[in-house]
Amino acid sequence: MTVRRNELTAFFDALLEPARYPDYGPNGLQVEGCDTLHRIAFAVSATARSVQQAVAQDAQALVVHHGLFWRFHGPRTLTGPFARRVFPLVRRQINLYGYHLPLDGHAEIGNAASLARRIGLESLAPFGEHQGVTTGIRGTFPAPLTAQALQRRLRQVLDHPVMLASPNPEAPIRSAGIITGGANGEWPQAKAAGLDAYITGEMSEHDWHESQEAGIHMFAGGHHATEQFGVQALMAKVAATFDVECVYLPCDNPA
Repeated sequence: MTVRRNELTAFFDALLEPARYPDYGPNGLQVEGCDTLHRIAFAVSATARSVQQAVAQDAQALVVHHGLFWRFHGPRTLTGPFARRVFPLVRRQINLYGYHLPLDGHAEIGNAASLARRIGLESLAPFGEHQGVTTGIRGTFPAPLTAQALQRRLRQVLDHPVMLASPNPEAPIRSAGIITGGANGEWPQAKAAGLDAYITGEMSEHDWHESQEAGIHMFAGGHHATEQFGVQALMAKVAATFDVECVYLPCDNPA
């Protein structure tokens, strides 16, 4: 029950096509560890907690949506909190894989597609242009539901509070676009596409006003909460492809 690191890397490259995505940091293998893997851990983010959990699980790889390296951080010293994330990986030779936008926009196992299916959207199609690629999903509901009803459905699916900015909470919603995480500024794309609603993870003060004033229903269900399903779907793919043990590391993150 093992897989070689190069086999796993090739599988991720073929499935997620990270080279297609202009991203905010590197996608793929971010920390190189041992060559033979018998247990792989999956989490939304590479944090001190998820790294500690991977160590406790005796995992040889940790696969996340939010990796360690971001352009907006710039060069970082291996000190303080960052060191507490990196050093255990290095000491235990744990491989760290991070896939950001490739795991957002994947049409089958992406964060947006996974959430769309859970809330009942059908006729799914790519949505949300970002520098030549799409990072979200759009679809239609088999029967219209009110904004308040969709808010309740999202709250149940995400197990997280859901903010709603709506011109009329009782108005029917027939279509929605989803870009998970911190895509609060992308609701105009849903408006331009003629969709009734836009679903994401975060909502700023001005987006709360402007989206509803523009006549679109905007939902924010939490950055972490809206991005928990893609990495779980990726884990299921790995488990079905390789004879290797996989484990998901949940995190109680209110943001």
